[in-house]
This record gives sequence, C-alpha cells and structure tokens, in this order.
Amino acid sequence: MLTRILKQKELFIMLLPGLLFFLIFHYSPMLGLVIAFKDYNPVQGFLGSEWVGLKYFKQMFSYTEFWQVLRNTLIIGGYKIVIGSPISLILALMFNELRISILKRSLQSLIYLPHFFSWVILGGMLIQVLSPGSGIINEVLKASGLETIYFLADSFWFRPTLIASTIWKEMGWGTIIYLAALSGIDPQLYEASHIDGAGKWKQTIFITIPMLIPIFVIIMILRLGSVLGMDSFEQVLVLLTPVVYDVGNIIDNYVYKQGLLNGNFSYSAAVSVFKAVVAFILVYSTNLLSRKLTDSSLW
Repeated sequence: MLTRILKQKELFIMLLPGLLFFLIFHYSPMLGLVIAFKDYNPVQGFLGSEWVGLKYFKQMFSYTEFWQVLRNTLIIGGYKIVIGSPISLILALMFNELRISILKRSLQSLIYLPHFFSWVILGGMLIQVLSPGSGIINEVLKASGLETIYFLADSFWFRPTLIASTIWKEMGWGTIIYLAALSGIDPQLYEASHIDGAGKWKQTIFITIPMLIPIFVIIMILRLGSVLGMDSFEQVLVLLTPVVYDVGNIIDNYVYKQGLLNGNFSYSAAVSVFKAVVAFILVYSTNLLSRKLTDSSLW
C-alpha cells in the first residue's frame, strides 16, 4: 500500500484537500452526536454534561409535532424521488436521440443551469413568479378567467410547488449520469437489432432501458439516503411560511429550529441521530433488495 502511494503520490496529494474537507466538516462533527444522550449544557461542555440515556428519544416519539414533520418529510422526499428520477431518465433518452449538435448543447445548458443556482436565488425568483398579486403565473390565470392560486400560502398547493421546483432545478443535472451510461452501450447491439428489423422504439425498450437499469437502481439507492430531507433544507427555509407550516415543515428545518433557535441542543441531536439511522436502514435494505431482484447493487 505504501509503495503504491509513493508511486502515485501526485494523485494522493490532489485527493488530500477533499479528504481533509470531509474529515473536518462531515466526520468530526459526528462526535457531537453524543449530546443526544446527555443533558447538554454549553458551559459544562460534552464531557461535563450529565448522561440521560434515551430521555430525548422518548421525548421525541411522544411529540405530535415530530410525527407530523416526519410525515411531511417522507411525503415530499418520496414524491421528489418517484417523479424526479424517471424524468431525468426520459430527458437523457431524448437528448441521446437528438442529432442536431447545437440544439442539443443549447437545451442541455438551459436545463443544467438551475442546478448551479442556490435556493436563495431560485426562491426569490419563485416568490416573484408565483406571487398572487403580480406573478406571471397568476396573471395568466386571471387573463384566462380562472381564480388566483396562492402557491406558497395554500396547504393544498405548497407541497406540489416544492416538489415541482426541485424537479425543475435538478432534472438536468440528473441526466448527466444517464448520458454517460448511454455512451457506454455497445453500438453493435443497435446495429444488430437494426438488421433484425427493430426500430427506435424497440431498440429503446429492449436494449437501452435494460442497459440503464443497473445505473437507475444505484441512483435510486443513493437518493433514498436523502429522502428525509437532506437536500431540501435551504428550499424549505426560503419558501416556508407560517400559513403552510403544518404541511411544509421537514426534519432538517425542525432540527434547525429546535437546536439553533430554541437552544434544545440535545433534543435536536436526538432527532438527527434518528434521521441518520433511518436513512442508513433505507439505503441498506434497498441495496439488499436490489441485489436479490436485479443483481445490481451499490456494494
């Protein structure tokens, strides 16, 4: 191992900043999760605070608000995965069949672009576009004789707005992996099927999609780890209003409010531990099921 490192030391030196970043900002903070089992006091610190065992976990499961937040998180995260993943796959298939190079690159750039903007910027844009008073969507509805829709202040519309805006932001980025997988499919398979009389539709059904299933499964497994809202915090923080709090609040925002705003550090740590354990169980069980059913797995 040491010999290999010395031979490829330039590559390992390039890798070092990334490893240090993850160690410092992702792994070392995990040591603080011990406060979930303590009555944490900032003055006494980690070592001086009293051990309370599962007190805050019992407290968490007894709160109605926690179960409501968990339900919101699963619904919003689940729909994002179920709807968003197939859309990225369909877009990749469409781009793969597009032969006009300039048009293909232009469309890809337009669809990829939202991914690179933060939710602070996109949230401001959505607030303006969906405004009930002057937003372009409601102006069109009014001109068509329809009623104004309060997208960000109506319990019925808030969740669909979150889901649709996330899909719009990330669908282009999700196509990149599928396009890479499509470029790796052996062209001889298509040539042989063409000789046998298969058209584009049959080639897609019997060659392209089966070859993409392993990649699709792996992406689904990875995305299940974020079903509890790890990629929705900024979005909900920007768009959530008290009017739709009951249907829009998710676990990450709940932890933020309880920990940083209310100072319930131990309780918020307990919720974070619960979220991490559930995410691990989801990823592990899905990976196991995928291995048995499709012979495709992450590990």
